[in-house]
Amino acid sequence: MKFFIDTANLDHIREAQQLGVLDGVTTNPSLMAKEGITGHDTILKHYVDICEIVDGDVSAEVVATDFEGIIKEGEALAELHEQIVVKVPMIKDGVKALKYFSDKGIKTNCTLVFSPGQALLAAKAGATYVSPFIGRLDDVSTDGLNLIAEIRLIYDNYGFDTQILAASVRHTMHVIDCAKLGADVMTGPLSAIEGLLKHPLTDIGLEKFLADYRKGNS
Repeated sequence: MKFFIDTANLDHIREAQQLGVLDGVTTNPSLMAKEGITGHDTILKHYVDICEIVDGDVSAEVVATDFEGIIKEGEALAELHEQIVVKVPMIKDGVKALKYFSDKGIKTNCTLVFSPGQALLAAKAGATYVSPFIGRLDDVSTDGLNLIAEIRLIYDNYGFDTQILAASVRHTMHVIDCAKLGADVMTGPLSAIEGLLKHPLTDIGLEKFLADYRKGNS
């Protein structure tokens, strides 16, 4: 499973990259605003800065909701850097744009997916990634992980190349559960990734080893 980090914070991205397990980055206008990154040119520069830190795909989201606007924005984003993946919303014009970009060889990430039917349409249109938002489904008392399982079954049935990018991952168990279900990618905060490092028995065992070492070398 690929690990993406969902942030616009360059320090968090660098830290995840230094850990040696980072495969890419996803971000959106809300995450940009959270870091105080506003203004069209500033946002575009920030995408390039992210691409220069990581080796893998970087999802950059369009804000247009009409076909012509999505195409114009998406082509401009794709020209910024070869690692850019154009993030397109799951709406009618978005699906049309996915097909357009696919035919042009431009990578895409279909975002705001909440049903198997939406994921099926995205795959049919040639999306590189599809992003089911599992955390947001959990927030409204719906099983987000079940959506991952349903999409996995459908994609396997028909051999779709579209990768399942589990988004809105909130915590470490989301990561583990998505890995069990066969998600191709997860994207979440740095804390969800670093949480995989932690286990109390590891801490206890390490302290015991160090204590024994100190006794033998005192």
